[in-house]
Amino acid sequence: EVQLVESGGGLVQAGGSLRLSCAVSGSSFEDYVIGWFRQAPGKEREGVSCISNRDGVTYYTDSARDRFSISSDSAKTTVYLQMNSLKPDDTAVYVCAADPRPLGCHYSMPYWGKGTPVTVSS
Repeated sequence: EVQLVESGGGLVQAGGSLRLSCAVSGSSFEDYVIGWFRQAPGKEREGVSCISNRDGVTYYTDSARDRFSISSDSAKTTVYLQMNSLKPDDTAVYVCAADPRPLGCHYSMPYWGKGTPVTVSS
């Protein structure tokens, strides 16, 4: 059973930075696609960024591409999301997910964490 635990969320002022961590345990970390998603109050879940540990390919949504950076540390079996130039619209619960299948970034990943909240004040 794969388990994912997020950390690093919190309260930050607009323009600030946070680094989120997704600790993955329970299976072959190097085979997984790991994704970050977020859900703001009253809104649908949306993708942010993903990384394929098989080949290092990364994916970003338009809102994240120029401000966020995803990385993976196989020694720590942890995926990070560095978020810079944060905006109030980035306020959401950020959740990481994992998929052992090489299907890229998508919403139907089989394993999900519980999330870490991020609040960006104006």
